[in-house]
Amino acid sequence: MGQIAHFVMKLEDIQPSQLFISSAKLEQVMQDLDPVTRETLLPLPIKKLGQDVILTDGHTRALAAHLKGWEEIRVYWDEDDLDWEAYAICVQWCREAGIRTIADLADRIVPPEDYQVLWLQRCDRMHRDLAARRGARGKKTRFLCLHTSSHEEMP
Repeated sequence: MGQIAHFVMKLEDIQPSQLFISSAKLEQVMQDLDPVTRETLLPLPIKKLGQDVILTDGHTRALAAHLKGWEEIRVYWDEDDLDWEAYAICVQWCREAGIRTIADLADRIVPPEDYQVLWLQRCDRMHRDLAARRGARGKKTRFLCLHTSSHEEMP
């Protein structure tokens, strides 16, 4: 497998697809980014969704970079076959909550227990709803659970 081509993009030009950040995870990432150099942060995946460039993963790392004063991060085009309907829903949730840039997530850092309820359980419900609707058509879809690293197959 070859090296992924990455490039630098301004944080303000990337639309998040996540509503909340876990405080515990952010604390760990902030420690991992010390000392602060661009090389300590692996490139983050982005995808074009409509007119927006969205972050498909790495929201905590992107917020940590913002909190460290970075204006740009290294990114790469995400070529994974993900459930883009689910991402479109998440981006819509973000827009409705006024989240347009990574900086907007700075006010949405919550304890891990709240993150579980406010974000992960909400995503789980959305995925179940999508799977039920698609199941009625007899179709299987594969998706990357949003903002985790597990792959699931839904009926």
